[in-house]
Amino acid sequence: MSLSTRLLLGWFVIAGLATVLFLNSILNQVPSSVRQASEEVMVDSANLLAEIAEQHWPQGFAADSPFAVAIDRYLARQLSAQIWSRHKTGTELVIYLTDLNGSVLYHTDPQQVGEDYSRWRDVSLTLRGEYGARTTRIDPEDDTSSLMYIAAPVYQGDQLVGVLTLGKPNASLHPFITLAHGYFWQRGGVILFGALLLGAGMAFWLNRSVRRLVTYVEQVRHGERVSPPQLADKELARLAAATEAMRREIDGKAYVEQYVHTLTHEMKSPLSAIRGAAELLQEADVPEPMRARFLANIDGESLRLQRLVDRLLSLAGVEKRQALEQTETVDLAAIAAIEIEAKRPLAERKGLALTLECDADSTLAGDRFLLEQAISNLLDNAIEFSLPDGAVALQISSSDSALSLRVRNNGPAVPDYALGRVFERFYSLPRPDGQRKSTGLGLSFVREIARLHRGRVSLHNRAEGGVEVEMVLDRTQQEREGCAPLS
Repeated sequence: MSLSTRLLLGWFVIAGLATVLFLNSILNQVPSSVRQASEEVMVDSANLLAEIAEQHWPQGFAADSPFAVAIDRYLARQLSAQIWSRHKTGTELVIYLTDLNGSVLYHTDPQQVGEDYSRWRDVSLTLRGEYGARTTRIDPEDDTSSLMYIAAPVYQGDQLVGVLTLGKPNASLHPFITLAHGYFWQRGGVILFGALLLGAGMAFWLNRSVRRLVTYVEQVRHGERVSPPQLADKELARLAAATEAMRREIDGKAYVEQYVHTLTHEMKSPLSAIRGAAELLQEADVPEPMRARFLANIDGESLRLQRLVDRLLSLAGVEKRQALEQTETVDLAAIAAIEIEAKRPLAERKGLALTLECDADSTLAGDRFLLEQAISNLLDNAIEFSLPDGAVALQISSSDSALSLRVRNNGPAVPDYALGRVFERFYSLPRPDGQRKSTGLGLSFVREIARLHRGRVSLHNRAEGGVEVEMVLDRTQQEREGCAPLS
């Protein structure tokens, strides 16, 4: 199960439980809140009817009394009241009057007249001067059969003479309670759905950041030189920065170890030659021609060491970069033309013809100096491995997304065992003319420059003879990054 799925499920469980618990606590309060609101209105109504009953007390409350007739007319009314979603069509109130003994003087149910209500809480409490109210179920097993009764004292002057009780079925409140329950559940569902969307967004955002971090770590594990991802989450950003610092520290140690090893190996031969020549020169009877040859050997090996150190410093400077520090719009064809002219004297000494072929649009965003160095190294390599009186061709082709630079010569094919190693540091093949090997750093330098330009470089033998090196450079970087205009 993926991290985002686990986060989403966890968020769903937490949000769902929180929503259900919250709604249950609210819904449990709805019935009592509705009844309390209804009770408050019934208190006012009961006291109003008590005042009316006081005016009719002397006449009594027989079935033909004005008070009884008025109540009967009220009970007979046909109503048509749209109360929100409920359509009220009839009256539901229960009204009765009792004297000081609790005997029923009037009741909306005539059969109850004369009954003793003195033990009901509404009557007994009111007669004692307290707030009288009760809720009684008609069916003890059915909560919806209950009625709520509110009593009010009836006075004659300052003398308490009776009690008026107003009753209302709680069933009449159930539609409003049900409506409130539905409303809260509906709104709760909307809130829960919104919370789930928020959780899904958060899980996607976090999982995306984690995926970017994992991709970065995987690329580092495979030896790719990539910049750490820019993450919005501070903790993940710190983890990425720590991983990058660890990678640099490990790479730095391995880099130094490898360079010391390879540099020591490469320096053994020239240093041995210099030491041997120096020991022979210390002898007193060394002939002058031999002395001159030994001095020339020392000078040549010193220059070889100098070139090796210079190339190593240049390669190290490029390899430690993770990306181009600054870019500008560069015309690759113009750079190639300049380098072709610079290499022409070297080519003419071997009888080589240098040619350049390029598309009209050969611009890209890059580092001019590094691209000059890459083309220079490719031309040097092609010239050094060309046969006399041959040709070296440089071709640049373009597409919307990339530039392809190919350098071809007519030299001997690269052995199959060396095709996979020509871009390694210090790896070099014998020259066709028998000259000593180079530093073996030129193509490594070109590979690093191509990497910095989001490109690649490859070498293959041509079917018609010779070798071709292709460097493909990314042009879309010019759209992603701002760069200086072409000068």
